[in-house]
Amino acid sequence: MSTQMPPAHPFDDDKLKEECGIFGVVGLSDAANFVALGLHALQHRGQEAGGIVSHDPDQGFNSVRRFGYVRDNFTRQSLMETLPGPLAIGHVRYSTAGAKGAAIRDVQPFFGEFSMGGAAIAHNGNITNADALRKELIERGSIFQSGSDSECIIHLMARSLQRNIPERMEDALRRVEGAFSVVAMTRTKLIGVRDPLGVRPLVLGQLGEGWVLSSETCALDIIGATFVREIAPGEMVVISEKDGVESHYPFRRQSSRFCIFEHVYFSRPDSIIGGRSVYETRHQIGVELAREAPVDADLVCPVPDSGTPAAIGYSQESGIPFAMGIIRNQYMGRTFIEPTEQIRNMGVRLKLNVNRALIEGKRVILVDDSVVRGTTSRKIKEMILDAGAAEVHFRIASPPTAWPCFYGVDTPQREKLLAATMSEEEMREHLNVDSIRFISLDGLYRAVGEAQGRDTKCPQYCDACFSGEYPVEPSDMIAKGFELKAAE
Repeated sequence: MSTQMPPAHPFDDDKLKEECGIFGVVGLSDAANFVALGLHALQHRGQEAGGIVSHDPDQGFNSVRRFGYVRDNFTRQSLMETLPGPLAIGHVRYSTAGAKGAAIRDVQPFFGEFSMGGAAIAHNGNITNADALRKELIERGSIFQSGSDSECIIHLMARSLQRNIPERMEDALRRVEGAFSVVAMTRTKLIGVRDPLGVRPLVLGQLGEGWVLSSETCALDIIGATFVREIAPGEMVVISEKDGVESHYPFRRQSSRFCIFEHVYFSRPDSIIGGRSVYETRHQIGVELAREAPVDADLVCPVPDSGTPAAIGYSQESGIPFAMGIIRNQYMGRTFIEPTEQIRNMGVRLKLNVNRALIEGKRVILVDDSVVRGTTSRKIKEMILDAGAAEVHFRIASPPTAWPCFYGVDTPQREKLLAATMSEEEMREHLNVDSIRFISLDGLYRAVGEAQGRDTKCPQYCDACFSGEYPVEPSDMIAKGFELKAAE
């Protein structure tokens, strides 16, 4: 099988991308098989590559890392038989836009051999001081094997003087800035940690006598595990078959700043966040959007699939009929032929097609989750008009994305974000639509359950991609010349 992924589809190039998902199991025979199923459920969080590390008392640590989808690699019995044991962790990855020529050595989990035994680590998030840490570690003799910021954690653990691996991990993570949810393993223990702000998700589940850690609850469902609770911001859990779940808080307590875009787009709609269904939250976003930005129209149509729950909410609140005016080709995951210029010009049509019989002559409201560069929005608008629509109105289920994310989401440079350089009216003219409206930041907060909206003095979520207010200063990017939002 080829170790290189095919080029991304043009449609996918205009969406923000989560960089990874993590999953771990302890106390179940053939744990790696459960991890493979969990990673399959988390495939939406990373589609470039995946890896699994397992430990067996007799055979020790074993690992497999592959480019491509979980279903194409980790469903082969011959491969899974090389990953025996009751303890395993896994990772699915999306390489960042700036990473050229991805190598298998960048695929997690990463493994290190320490004086007290081996350990493997899988990381979801982004270390905002990774450049400074890497420079320091290299000057002190560390030899890096990958280009990933996550490898810094292994090297910091190796240099720690603490007596065991969980304590060394604590020591290492205290040096790390940014966002991290980590699943790690030793020969006998499964470890889960979230950063003090809890930017990225991590949940705990139970299956029989075994325990599970996962980025999302939907991955617990696929293996039949029971959701126990979310790992709290700043919490470390150390889990073993002998002692069960041990919990402590190695970091200074801070107010939680969970990523609000998990509610809008990243998490699967069948997951639960903060005790609330992601689907219900997205439905409520549509309700709030209909209240804030009504318009006379004949149909409410989602841009599939991420815009669907919000479109249903908008339709129900506004009383305007819901319709599947755009149909997604479910079998068109990535381009299956070399994307020549002619194919690129076909663009969205390879993945989406307009239901002409519904659209012709109608005033259409298109509901989408976000507008990033705006390229896909323009193509979809052209398709709708080509099908004979009388009017096209965009309603966006998130505020304008005007700032890049530095906490584990692949975001274009700020100057490439449409909302960074244009007002709402300028975006309407650029897209050449009859109207475009975004949900307000307060409206989004109400939709996720904050009845009073956003607390401007102490925001309840990380919303830096909308507000430009970064809860952790992106020190590496500032060193490269990135300018923070000026104080108002």
